[in-house]
Amino acid sequence: MPLAFRFSRILNPRFNPSTNLGLALASSFSASSRPEPPELPGARGGGGGFPATIREGRAEIFADDFNSVFYNKAQVNNRDLSIAVLRSFISRRREEHDIQLRRGSHAELPPKHHAEELGHIRGSSEDKALSEEISYRAPKVLEALAASGLRAIRYALEVDGIGEVIAVDNNEVAIEACKKNIHHNGSVASSKVVPHLADARVYMLTHPKEFDVVDLDPYGSPAAFLDSAVQCIADGGILMCSATDMAVLAGGNAEVCFSKYGSYPLKGKHCHEMALRILLACIESHAIRHKRYIVPIISVHMDFYIRVFVQIFTSASTVKSSPLKLAHVYQCTGCSSFHLQNIGRINSKDKRNIALPNFSPLVPQECAECGHNFVMGGPIWSDPMHDKEWAASILSSIQAMSCAYSAYAKISAIMTSVSEELPKAPLFVSLHNLCAILKCTNPTIATFQSAIRNAGYQISGSHVDPLALKTDAPMSVIWDIMRCWVKIHAVKYRPGNHPGTRILSQEPKLQAKFSHVPGGLAVQKSPRFVPNPEKYWGPKTKAGRQPKRLPVDNL
Repeated sequence: MPLAFRFSRILNPRFNPSTNLGLALASSFSASSRPEPPELPGARGGGGGFPATIREGRAEIFADDFNSVFYNKAQVNNRDLSIAVLRSFISRRREEHDIQLRRGSHAELPPKHHAEELGHIRGSSEDKALSEEISYRAPKVLEALAASGLRAIRYALEVDGIGEVIAVDNNEVAIEACKKNIHHNGSVASSKVVPHLADARVYMLTHPKEFDVVDLDPYGSPAAFLDSAVQCIADGGILMCSATDMAVLAGGNAEVCFSKYGSYPLKGKHCHEMALRILLACIESHAIRHKRYIVPIISVHMDFYIRVFVQIFTSASTVKSSPLKLAHVYQCTGCSSFHLQNIGRINSKDKRNIALPNFSPLVPQECAECGHNFVMGGPIWSDPMHDKEWAASILSSIQAMSCAYSAYAKISAIMTSVSEELPKAPLFVSLHNLCAILKCTNPTIATFQSAIRNAGYQISGSHVDPLALKTDAPMSVIWDIMRCWVKIHAVKYRPGNHPGTRILSQEPKLQAKFSHVPGGLAVQKSPRFVPNPEKYWGPKTKAGRQPKRLPVDNL
């Protein structure tokens, strides 16, 4: 009888709640090792006195009702895309290592020993595999602003071939929550994720060129961390950087943008792409101070923030060509026409290809189309902000592992648009904005794209805006096409100095052809823009602040 009573104390939570908690944790460890279907992140109620948890991907963290540690479920898109890029990076790193290993074995041996050595390698595949594992170092990752540690835990659990993941935060409450979440997710997370209480800037400065991947996802601007971040990344490593201060980057506070990023934004339909290019230019400006430069992989605008993925390399000679990748933007205050001029130029008579200061502005004092003045913005990144080959590879990987991403619909739509974008066409025009200035009927996007292609130029959409059109055609050609369109679809004359009146008063130099170009348009096999999964999908209250709640009477 006493023995049965003891067993009842173990099995009944009313007699021994601490033992019941241990059993629950043990069961959660075993459950984390089994693959489960992904689900939209959300809180699970903590029945039986247990704390509520939030599950995202293969990771599960404890919910925080008091908002002492920041968590935003809308960033599931951000985390899923980061995992996809990280998987692609590790795969490429492994392929590069295998190629170097094969080349190295031939380079280090005299020619007469090549056949003998190759026969030995073929005959001892196990030794070869062992030598590769010894020489290959798994990528080391730094999450500089860890908060709850969810991102670091997901990297450890979901990305095969990843090495150590360092989770840094300067908030003691966040680090304690991170430790609990790491322990809750079992032995794999505990063996790979290492939390550190430290200032991310100091930590990165004291670990130069140590990390293959650095993830910066701050609440607001990443500007304060960029100089430290570009120094702690190994050659060929990746910086994954977010910025959520879109009001600053999109032109709402131009003076603040200049103080943080060293660039002036311009308001317009293209403001979100300009924000991406401002962030890339800012990272480049920090990198070149240390004889390093960036190569963008993909740069995306999602929901309420922007996210860039760039590789960092070291080369004192390549850094000298940085002025060729940056440009100022001249935008008309009347018709919103824009023109880009690079900061540097190459002297064709000089074979050294050294970048020199560019000439005076290419635009006149007044806009040739509508007679209004120009404002100058930038500098911005004017080179391609996507690697087309890499973007297509990431998209293929996402589609092949669709069940592994909670936000598959969103990230696959974005990557589809990114893979179709015209690479050498900074910024874009909006067809609706062009027609609003002229007060004319809108042509279909297919009709306008055909006119551009018939004129001998390229055109594509953009992941930033469903109405965006990226083209290498100059603004004069675009306005000539619209003048020809208005001749077919007449508008009412409006006297005065209105930009549309001035534009239509000129005869087009180019006679546009609106005949359909077969095979020129992208086939819509999948959606490019998907709606948010729920209401109020956006930024949440910063950690440490209680969200404002309106009285019931005011709702």
